[in-house]
Amino acid sequence: MNFFKQTLASLIGTLAGLFLFATIGVSGLVILLITLASFESGPTVKDKSVLVFDLSTTIQDTEPSVTLREVFSDQDKSVITLRKAVKAIEKATQDNRIKAIFLDGSNASNGSGYATFTEIREALVKFKESGKKIIAYDVTLSEQEYYLSSLADTLIINPMGSMEINGIGVEPLFWKNALDKYGIGVQVVRVGSYKSAVEPFTRTTLSPENEEQLAVLLNNIWGDFLNTVGSSRKLSPQRLQTIANTQGVLDPKEAQKAGLIDKIEYRDQVINQLKEITENKDESLRQISLANYIDVPVSGIKEKSSDNKIAVVYLEGTIVDGVGSLQEVGGNRFANLFRKVRENDDIKAVVIRINSPGGSAIASEIILREIQLTQAKKPVIISMGNVAASGGYWIATGGQHIFAQPTTITGSIGVFGVLFNLQKIANDNGITWGSVKTAKLADLETATRPKTEQELVIYQKSVNQIYDLFLDKVAKSRNLSKDKVAKIAQGRVWSGEEAKKIGLVDSFGGLEAAIQYAARQTTLGDDWQIEEYPISRGFADLFIKKNLDDNAQEMAVSLDPLTQELMRFKEELSSLRTLNDPRGVYSRLPFNWQLH
Repeated sequence: MNFFKQTLASLIGTLAGLFLFATIGVSGLVILLITLASFESGPTVKDKSVLVFDLSTTIQDTEPSVTLREVFSDQDKSVITLRKAVKAIEKATQDNRIKAIFLDGSNASNGSGYATFTEIREALVKFKESGKKIIAYDVTLSEQEYYLSSLADTLIINPMGSMEINGIGVEPLFWKNALDKYGIGVQVVRVGSYKSAVEPFTRTTLSPENEEQLAVLLNNIWGDFLNTVGSSRKLSPQRLQTIANTQGVLDPKEAQKAGLIDKIEYRDQVINQLKEITENKDESLRQISLANYIDVPVSGIKEKSSDNKIAVVYLEGTIVDGVGSLQEVGGNRFANLFRKVRENDDIKAVVIRINSPGGSAIASEIILREIQLTQAKKPVIISMGNVAASGGYWIATGGQHIFAQPTTITGSIGVFGVLFNLQKIANDNGITWGSVKTAKLADLETATRPKTEQELVIYQKSVNQIYDLFLDKVAKSRNLSKDKVAKIAQGRVWSGEEAKKIGLVDSFGGLEAAIQYAARQTTLGDDWQIEEYPISRGFADLFIKKNLDDNAQEMAVSLDPLTQELMRFKEELSSLRTLNDPRGVYSRLPFNWQLH
């Protein structure tokens, strides 16, 4: 048997090598081998260095797919996982070679979400409390960037720059008139007066219920912003609100006069200030990027190593039936993963990190069942990221303790179904269908005509049943009466702050807080090591599986507002492909909630 396995492994390795050779050629293979070999040496840190945190870096829970361009590029990674970013900052706090952190907003994007930045901010606060300096520089300072950089010892804006502080908002898209114009029929079934995911297809404006919940949610997040930033800059929330109401966008002098920033300087002047801090005025700035610093060893700091594992399982993306893509939470794929975690005796506790707006109700239930079986054998703790709502909250009910940030978007306990049909657009273009069936309801799932009243009753019954099941699960998990759950459900979205008040969340805290809590539920003491799932696949594995796409990640560029809006149209239309629940029933947030 072992001989057979070894022979098979050798054969696979040979085929893989031939595939690489045929794909990239001799010269490409040589370059690949040289590049991979160069990884082993790794970056180094000089004494009295600055850790550079490029604010254009996207911080997310999981590693992105690797592209061929990135393998051969000498540029820093544009995406870093939250846990790696936090650990790097914590390591820099103890690293005597690192004298300061430079928050560089020269090419900053829109940010990675308030809940994510809350955890980054906590690590930066500890760095600052250690006596080391944080210097921040920006050109066009947005509110999410300011949420992070407001804690800096010195905050500097370019003389030609600007600062935005005008509140946060959302602009949902509505497709009803377009669908009517082109003859695409839409019928919906739902439970929950606040369940607004269907509104883009059935309305031209926000419903009063949706407008109400959005106003409460945004005010909660904005209130956290005012309090957090105000505390750092020694400005009252009222003063910040007045600035947002009366000025909105400030030039550098106005921002400095208001106490929002400290200095107005060019980037080269900021670099000179960093040189003074690191005492190397006559040399180039000794620096290392956050991305490169992640894997740098530090004397006196050892990575934990133990046979006892605490598993961290990342559920990031829309929940879909089946396997799903790498950017989705596939019901079958994650059910299999949780079975493996449960059966692994080395794993003593599990932390589930949820960053999902929900999706397929059936896939959510399939995953939840495996989590419940796991919880029966070992502690399961939930950590919510920027969003853990609808199906994301359904899954969260499987944990014994739920952590969230005050700015986390959660709740949305409701269910809906969207039933599209192509009858009018087809008929208008000369297309018709015939039908032969053995029973009246044989073509119940057809998209060639609208549903009859009888068929809509059947779909509504299914939605009602799943909603009732959702209420039962929340009531049992959260130790609440079903009547109380029914009152706070109705598809309503809550901030983490409000969710804690009404019993949907247990504690405030990020991923690290959840991990430490999970460890305390065991008898391991400090004898444990983190093991992350799904396991990140290496470059060679991704290459062989043909997941290398040179165009998978476009280089980050600043897009004009019109192009951004057109990209939103494309993204929202493409999101419809995730509607693959076998029963056509979903528990998810609206597709188009983007804070700005």
